[in-house]
Amino acid sequence: MKSASTRTLAAEAVAAVIARGESLDEALAHAVPRLADAGDAALLKELCFGTLRWRFRLEAPLTALLRHPLKLRDADVHALLLVGLYQLAYLRVPDHAAVAETVAATAGLGKHWARGLVNATLRNFLRQRDRLEAAADATATARHAHPDWLIERLKADWPADWEAILAANNVRPPMTLRANRRVTTPARLKEQLAAAGIDSEGVATADDALTLAVPVDVDRLPGFADGELSVQDAGAQHAAALLDCAAGMRVLDACAAPGGKTCHILERCPELTECVALDASAPRLQRLRDNLDRLHLEATVMTGDARRPRDWWDGRPFDRILLDAPCSGSGVIRRHPDIKSLRRAGDIDRLAAVQRELLDALWPLLAPGGKLVYATCSVLRIENEAQIDAFLGRQAGARAADPGTIRGRNTGAGRQILPGDNGMDGFYYACLERL
Repeated sequence: MKSASTRTLAAEAVAAVIARGESLDEALAHAVPRLADAGDAALLKELCFGTLRWRFRLEAPLTALLRHPLKLRDADVHALLLVGLYQLAYLRVPDHAAVAETVAATAGLGKHWARGLVNATLRNFLRQRDRLEAAADATATARHAHPDWLIERLKADWPADWEAILAANNVRPPMTLRANRRVTTPARLKEQLAAAGIDSEGVATADDALTLAVPVDVDRLPGFADGELSVQDAGAQHAAALLDCAAGMRVLDACAAPGGKTCHILERCPELTECVALDASAPRLQRLRDNLDRLHLEATVMTGDARRPRDWWDGRPFDRILLDAPCSGSGVIRRHPDIKSLRRAGDIDRLAAVQRELLDALWPLLAPGGKLVYATCSVLRIENEAQIDAFLGRQAGARAADPGTIRGRNTGAGRQILPGDNGMDGFYYACLERL
């Protein structure tokens, strides 16, 4: 496989997201092995994550600087210009080095004709920066670095909080760990981290969590390879606690991959009769199996569509069901900034329809007296409280239970954590009991 420069690969990855709709994780999986120097992986990720985080702000000066929009076949050059602008606006790379390296990257794209365009555009940005940034501040899209449709949704759903949500989405996320309580404790893990020169703090809202002062590569985490800990946002760690599992129960994690919540369930209650981890994506389930192996845990792993239990269910009811539903991801944008470019306004109604199908299909699988925990990493009401209110309205045998001690916004039947609340990503949780 031919190696390529870091900025060439960054441009290709950003273009894959913007022009082809690939996730950034997918794009980076193709890009990282092609680096000329494996040590440049951190820079590559910084360029990609940062460019996509600020894309909707960077597009404003780029549009002003280009005489004509680039053709679709030159989406890679457009992406390279965004990568160059990101370096000049947000990184401490010396201006001359950022310009020179970005211009040189045109060769790796096979677009030698673009050298002059890239050089002139970036140098013009430096000369006109104050004017261009002032003009960007005049538009909501550029000022908040979010697409218009999402800004309007957040205004409608969270009139007192929408600006704080947008600001939180543009902040680099913390790195939070989950101590595997089967083999260690947060206090012991904190000591091990300190001995390795890694500072951490406990999280008041999550019993098993520690947040690092500075993110590090997982290879530096003591005990990671041996299954003593995992990387998981504190907001996501509420799911296992809310299920309130006990020995002898049969549990279903209905949309389980990549397995963080499945593993946490098993860590908290190893005496389960069975934990079924179901997902429609076989490739994603391999990541779940890898996590189970590293943590020395066992689950019944199945490929199947949770909306069609007849294809995979054996007829035995579950005492607990976790439905971590497919959603907009609007609560985890700070961690996945490509969501801003990938998600469209029209996706939300489609996702809400899928969530409804999942709730209705899984509810009959729950034993009387059992509990279903509905979770999303969304902050949009149509996916959260509106979804649960509608479900309770059509299911006479369901009632909402107290969602524990989650420090979130009370939204009736559930709790909403907004991005940045107590350092967490944005999550919604509702607990439903079957009468």
